[in-house]
Amino acid sequence: MAATILIADDDAVQRRLVENMVQRCGYETLVVDSGDAAIALLTAPEAKAVDAVVLDLVMPGLDGMGVLAKIREAGLNIPVIVQTAHGGIDNVVSAMRAGAHDFVVKPVGIERLQVSLRNALNASALKGELQRIRHSREGKLTFADIITRSEAMAGVLRTAQKAAGSTIPVLIEGESGVGKELFARAIHGTGERAAKPFVAVNCGAIPDNLVESILFGHEKGAFTGATERHTGKFVEASGGTLFLDEVSELPLSAQVKLLRALQEGAVEAVGGRKPVKVDVRIVSATNRKLLDRVKAGQFREDLFYRLHVLPLTIPPLRMRREDIPHLLRHFLARFCAEENRPITGISGEAMARLSQLDWPGNIRQLENAVYRAVVMSESDQLGLADFPQAQAASLPSHQPQDQHAEPLTIEPAFHSTAPALVSGSEIPIAPVSAAGSLAMLTSNGEVRPLEEMETEIIRFAISHYRGQMSEVARRLKIGRSTLYRKLDEAAGVPVTGSDQTR
Repeated sequence: MAATILIADDDAVQRRLVENMVQRCGYETLVVDSGDAAIALLTAPEAKAVDAVVLDLVMPGLDGMGVLAKIREAGLNIPVIVQTAHGGIDNVVSAMRAGAHDFVVKPVGIERLQVSLRNALNASALKGELQRIRHSREGKLTFADIITRSEAMAGVLRTAQKAAGSTIPVLIEGESGVGKELFARAIHGTGERAAKPFVAVNCGAIPDNLVESILFGHEKGAFTGATERHTGKFVEASGGTLFLDEVSELPLSAQVKLLRALQEGAVEAVGGRKPVKVDVRIVSATNRKLLDRVKAGQFREDLFYRLHVLPLTIPPLRMRREDIPHLLRHFLARFCAEENRPITGISGEAMARLSQLDWPGNIRQLENAVYRAVVMSESDQLGLADFPQAQAASLPSHQPQDQHAEPLTIEPAFHSTAPALVSGSEIPIAPVSAAGSLAMLTSNGEVRPLEEMETEIIRFAISHYRGQMSEVARRLKIGRSTLYRKLDEAAGVPVTGSDQTR
């Protein structure tokens, strides 16, 4: 799934030009004609995710600087490329101080715009990864830290966001590696308990004879080896959130005491004489179907209904393949920075294969695959040979064997060993048609010559400005003689209006 670029410009012709260039760079576009419309789209509760913004600075109403200010106020981490016809140093300084990622002067060329968009998207991916790591360490993860563009995840995210505003018990189900703990941390980090402790317990990793001690604590001398008093995870998490990972693995004896603790809001330490009141929000998770465990007699039914108040089921990665390119971009940006490797991207062949695999280990397996490839690769681009599990795995029968994918490109500006920018002449702009001229591949797979697209833009501009050829030439930033020459070359373009004579 291609990245989505929002274009905000009050000039209809400039909007059409930039939209055409952005689409030729391989991205999806959203177009608005004002700053207010841009902010409304970016802040709408169920708006489509936007990966970058191309923003005109000079617009009536809310101008570009106002849009940058509102983006900052809303806490949105979206890279913004500002453009204006006035390239003064004051505009550049003001825009950069306001949070713009890059600055281009109209009319921007496609090579310059493509480099700017790639740098913005890759910088955003790396910044997002670093922020995610920092938030994880600080216990401040939010739903903005979850990487997804999948429709299958939209409903899960909405439910989780509603749950974050209350203390309702949440049970997260899903296969291993889908990000259950990430959701639990986001629920905690978005709610009122964000400043309080988030305590995670892997119930499947605790020996049966130590479960009660670890969860509820013990007094000194309560059993052999209890040389000092231990408070337990419930007391540690008091005021915050207790995350019970793999809760289905709890032994039945511990389930009885857990149920009592949840019912009474108090825990009694092993060897203790009186219960201790605790205020804990419970979020639990399991990679099994907990109801099946209840039917098999391996999990208490009454405890199940205590935990299963608000269930969330996170779909596996094979059910949301559109997330794979975005995850690959983030992981590649992070590991290239961590390992200081000058890798520029992933080949189209490898991208196609990686997007087709079922990934039984889900996001964790994909992350580890990218990590290994970055460390072991001897090339500046990751290919299919750098992912041995992708080569060895057989594709599902429903997946086409010859599926094509666009290569993933990471600009060398990420790496201290690489030049700061890639020359525009080295960037492939568009495919070549059978006749040998530059062409554009449209969304429906049709190859159209660039001359044809140029003619369409000119026709649109003539219609929009009602045949005022001087205004058309000025807006397209070309001379009138050049405009008339292109009209002569493009048969069938009507020249009408008050300024049609030469």
